Amino acid sequence: MSNTASQKIAAFAANTKWEDIPVDVRHQAKRSLLNYFATAIAGSTEPAMDTSLAVLAPFSGAAVCKLIGRSERVDMPLAAYLNAISANIFDYDDTHQATVIHPTAPIAPALFAQAEIQRCEGKLLLKAFVLGGEIECRIGNAVSPSHYARGWHITSTCGVFGAAMGIGTLLGLNEEQQLWSIGNAAAQASGLVETLGTMSKSISVGNAARNGILSALLAKQGFSGPADPLAGERGFVRVFSDQPSSNRLTDGLGENWEIAKNTYKPYPTGIVLHPVIEGCIRLHQDTGLRSEDVVTVELTGHPLLRERTDRPNVTTGRLSQVSAQHTIAIALRRGRAGLLEFNDDAVAETQRDKIRPEVTFIDDPSRAIEAVHMRVHTHQGQTQEIEIAAAKGGPGNPMTDAELEEKLAELASYRGFNRDVRAIADAIWSLDGTSDAAEVMGFANMPD
Repeated sequence: MSNTASQKIAAFAANTKWEDIPVDVRHQAKRSLLNYFATAIAGSTEPAMDTSLAVLAPFSGAAVCKLIGRSERVDMPLAAYLNAISANIFDYDDTHQATVIHPTAPIAPALFAQAEIQRCEGKLLLKAFVLGGEIECRIGNAVSPSHYARGWHITSTCGVFGAAMGIGTLLGLNEEQQLWSIGNAAAQASGLVETLGTMSKSISVGNAARNGILSALLAKQGFSGPADPLAGERGFVRVFSDQPSSNRLTDGLGENWEIAKNTYKPYPTGIVLHPVIEGCIRLHQDTGLRSEDVVTVELTGHPLLRERTDRPNVTTGRLSQVSAQHTIAIALRRGRAGLLEFNDDAVAETQRDKIRPEVTFIDDPSRAIEAVHMRVHTHQGQTQEIEIAAAKGGPGNPMTDAELEEKLAELASYRGFNRDVRAIADAIWSLDGTSDAAEVMGFANMPD
């Protein structure tokens, strides 16, 4: 069967065994899931969650699945939808840097919701996550960079494939059924970058999880699709990319693991701002520099830094997460960069106090995304310079397991989640040894 690129992907999803997945890839999957629970807890009571639940709950079926960080229960598709929203709402989730996909938010909520209605071993869920994430990121590679540059929200458009392949693995779909699931997912891929910074973004992220479930369930019942929905003449890769690279779907498949390249954020902003944040915090601590001292800032970095963050006039917390001007102002003033530095109050502060600097961006395509050179000119006539070669969280300076556990504790505290987060961490680290993959959900929701 394995002739087209889509058929090869389907065969990979259907035939890969747990033993085929390297130990380091399995561990990276656990790290991704730990980070997922941290960000989902943090976002669980945001207004977009409350509104979504209020609108959709009256149409929900049997209330059999839990919501992370909340006490309500809903049906399986709605649980996947809502838990995906909460995981991604702050853009504090994981990042596959080559594509800027947030791999876990569309996949993990679907898998845990399915595991709550159909018990499965932790090994199976981990395998499903790895395969879904691997395929999601490979599809992202095949349509990058023009896909995101054109305005497609890649986490949503590619995430639906990851969720579909992951659920298909839990359901035990064969090669043909997995191929149909890919076709079903391709028919539902959507999401726009224009929605970033608004509640609307959450719709496509939630749909990626929920529609991935639908794709696999339909395929299991014989709902068929095209022979090559990914690389066909009018398939996803060619339609959604100006410069499609279909070979990247399958080159090194099962040998070079894209999902193992996942990274985790120590700061709740676009990853291109992480080296800027580190530079500001170091200048704040080492030189006493404050935002009130600054006249202008020159940032020499990857072109994405300018393209994504030159936003001097943001007025909301969501948009401030991709504003270099706000980020520099608040990080130099407070010497830190957590969720409280990127809410509406913090934005109002930097706007009211007129401390957002004039920023000049100097594009350097040779620089890594996690690197920046900062030159700060002050009212006192001084110039401060700092070079950040590899910001924390990037491939060259990854967060440790202990730091991910600290992030979980920090975000739980931010949310006011007073349950034992150590139990969540322990359940994730030991997931491959449990007979009930959904057990961790019992530690992650709030009691009635």
